[in-house]
Amino acid sequence: MKRKIALLTQWFDPEPTFKGLLFAKGLLKEGFEVTVITGYPNYPSGNLYPGYKIKLFKKEIIHGVNVIRLPLYPSHSRSIVGRIFNYLSFGFSSIIYTIFFMPKVDVLYGYHPPLTIGIALSFMSIFRKIPIVYDIQDIWPDSLKATGMFSSNIGLSLIDRLCNWVYSNANIITVLSPGFKEKLINKGVEENKIHIIYNWCNEELIIKKRYVKPESFKTIEQKIILFAGNLGPAQSLKKIILAFKSVETKFFHLVIIGTGIEQKNLKDLKNR
Repeated sequence: MKRKIALLTQWFDPEPTFKGLLFAKGLLKEGFEVTVITGYPNYPSGNLYPGYKIKLFKKEIIHGVNVIRLPLYPSHSRSIVGRIFNYLSFGFSSIIYTIFFMPKVDVLYGYHPPLTIGIALSFMSIFRKIPIVYDIQDIWPDSLKATGMFSSNIGLSLIDRLCNWVYSNANIITVLSPGFKEKLINKGVEENKIHIIYNWCNEELIIKKRYVKPESFKTIEQKIILFAGNLGPAQSLKKIILAFKSVETKFFHLVIIGTGIEQKNLKDLKNR
């Protein structure tokens, strides 16, 4: 009999994710029966993707993976209120679904951020006694403070306490670097339940597809330094652009590819 695993994540394909469909398909190959519990795709623009309309419940099958979509408030703007509603709405939906409606599974795997995922996992651990694996991709509240979007000391202290509560309820915690592990140990998390699993790329694309330099790159004579990903406050790309002013541009050319709430500001800074 196949062991059943549920992946709880607010973001999943077709949204850009580190451990989305590629990860779920990997678990399928290992013999698991996989169900993904996620929201309606709206990241990183904050607008619903074409073909989707928010309902109480939507089931899809993507490459053999069962996907359950739950309602949320779509938002990814600079508005802290919009972000809070976005996180809380999916957190509430996932708590209700996982406690009352989700079929029994052997393991529940949650992807952080946001913290509301960890809170939903903790309720599952308490009410349904299902083993929890908590995958931490950002250390909260540190990353929240670093973005400058949330600076209330009282609020940050509350989030820190909630994080510690979630850590205590998790059976296994995975982190992406030794620094993250050390940070959690310093917070009092048991060392023996923290495991380092580095993020990976889609190796199938590297093997199957030969890289072809884009036409717009072919006119660039210098060596290209490339950043590709989310253009948000946490990436500190303004610092990279400002630092690049001191680089010998006859040798190097900086290319930034992506989208996010900092895109316009980065273009304005580049033009200045």
